[in-house]
Amino acid sequence: MKVLIVDDEVLARARLKELLTGISDVEIIGEASNGLEAFNLCARLAPDIVLMDIRMPGMDGIQAARQMAILDLAPSVIFTTAFGEYALEAFEANAIDYLLKPIRIDRLERALEKAKKLTPNQLEAIETTSEEVSDARTEILCRVRGNLELIPVSEILYFHADQKYVTIKYYGGEVLIEESLKSLEEEFGRKFLRIHRSTLVASKFIIGLEKSEPNRYHVTLRHCDDNLEVSRRHVSDVRKFLRERGDQQ
Repeated sequence: MKVLIVDDEVLARARLKELLTGISDVEIIGEASNGLEAFNLCARLAPDIVLMDIRMPGMDGIQAARQMAILDLAPSVIFTTAFGEYALEAFEANAIDYLLKPIRIDRLERALEKAKKLTPNQLEAIETTSEEVSDARTEILCRVRGNLELIPVSEILYFHADQKYVTIKYYGGEVLIEESLKSLEEEFGRKFLRIHRSTLVASKFIIGLEKSEPNRYHVTLRHCDDNLEVSRRHVSDVRKFLRERGDQQ
């Protein structure tokens, strides 16, 4: 069983290593001090189990667990924390178990056994439940110039689909992700408005609807000079959105 330890405190990581050395069939393959570092290691090393703290600087444990769940070889996550109030949020983020510090060896062993015994169907049920109850992401993990970075959803101007990739246009530039436009639309709801079969725009940045030539329309966006075409079937949706917001179109 390959295990990754994630905690921003050196002593906490050392304590877990000490406990794990007394458990058979466990191989510690790495350590991380924050969620982003942990995600990078998961993508590279494919651990079976991640023992992870929740309160960490930058990407916290809850955010990291949600991002790890989209990996092809998603690990089982066991949270280790000194704070009991995160239990519900932890299980909503696909956690297999939730261990309160100071961690006892018997509880750690039970949690590891639980992770080993989960069948593929049980894992699928956990992931489905998480998808149903968890909130939409506030950040999207992307590879930018070779590095993994978090793009705040609040800074995204629009999503544009081209075959199996989606381009995110945001304040800092643009980046490609491998997610479907449909799943993004379902996740973010009214925060983004579909204006074309291949384009979702951030509702808060829409300035207006303009007619560029007979029967052709485009939206104008704040902070963006791109000419985004509105398909005929979605012109009424944009007009309705603007009317409801109080703009006359």
